[in-house]
Parts: sequence; structure tokens; C-alpha cells
Amino acid sequence: MSEEAKSNEFDAVRIGLVSISDRASAGVYQDQGLPALREWLTRAVRNPVQWVERLIPDEQQGISAALRALVDDEGCDLVLTTGGTGPAPRDVTPEATLAVAHKEMPGFGEQMRQISLRFVPTAILSRQVAVIRGKALIINLPGQPKAIAETLEGLPSATPPAPGIFAAVPYCIDLIGGPYIETDAAVCKAFRPKSAIRPAKG
Repeated sequence: MSEEAKSNEFDAVRIGLVSISDRASAGVYQDQGLPALREWLTRAVRNPVQWVERLIPDEQQGISAALRALVDDEGCDLVLTTGGTGPAPRDVTPEATLAVAHKEMPGFGEQMRQISLRFVPTAILSRQVAVIRGKALIINLPGQPKAIAETLEGLPSATPPAPGIFAAVPYCIDLIGGPYIETDAAVCKAFRPKSAIRPAKG
């Protein structure tokens, strides 16, 4: 579908992407977080998307400032971060995220850890959080591209299947007053109660 057709059929959505890494932001190695986030979301989201991206170091005040700017100044409806969620001294993304929160949404972090525990026992060391600020949802994701896709998409073929967290994102954004996000069911089927499903245009 062309971008023009998308803009006629679906609401526009602004998505902020934040990769948090001392070394990548300093140019020591190439950042993999932003491309991984953008690649998965481009496949999953059917709406026309305006991207607002940041690559920043592991500094708590700087992370909080970036998140506030993406929501308050840039008008992002959804902000996804990657990196800085472990137990190491420089891992401060959860603290920086909670500092800008109006509400905490603990279920997202709980499910991400459940998915990652299917692969590595050290998933219990991850501290991802999700919060609401104004009319925006902010979610911390893992740092590895493979884990980003797994937690967003889930493990539909596993026994038992594990739902990905993005299935709940569109309805959450509905509830806080954001745009109506539609997904490609082949990548991630968004779940809404029947009463919240918008009839197709045309």
C-alpha cells in the first residue's frame, strides 16, 4: 500500500525511538537498536508513521529529558527505548522512565521477562518498565535486536504460545486518547474488545 493510500485509510501516528548506549552514542560502534525498532514497527504497523529518533548515552537526567521532549514537544503517541535496563551501574533507563511517568503499566515488563525467560535464565535480571505520560505510552525494550522482535511479536508457535506485548499497545493508546493504530495480523495481531474495534473505512 502506498503512503498516500495509508494516509487516507489510517490515522497518522508519531513514534519516538530512543537507543541508549554510551559506546554507540560516542561512535565506538554502530547502533543496532534504532534500526531494529524501526524495521519491526515498519512491518507491524499499517498506519503512516512519523519517526522521531534519538541516540543518547546512559545518563539518567538526559534520558528523562529526551523522553519528556519526545512526548511534550514532539507530540509522540508511542515511545520505545532500547538499552540500559540491566543491573549494571550505568543501566538507568528504568529509573529515568519512571521519573517522567504519570502512570506505571507493570504488565508490559512482566510479559517481556516471561518471553525472554524462554531463552535465557538471566532474563530475570532485566528491569524494563512501561509508563504513561500524558497521552503517550513509553515502553523500555531489551537491548538486543533479536530480543526486541521476540518481546514485541511474542512466540506464537511456542508451546504454550506467548503473546507479544505489542498486541496490547494499540488498545492502550486508544484508552489514553491517542490515534487508532492498526497492525498487520501476520506480524502481530492487535487485540481490542469488540466494542472498541473501528469499522473499516469505505
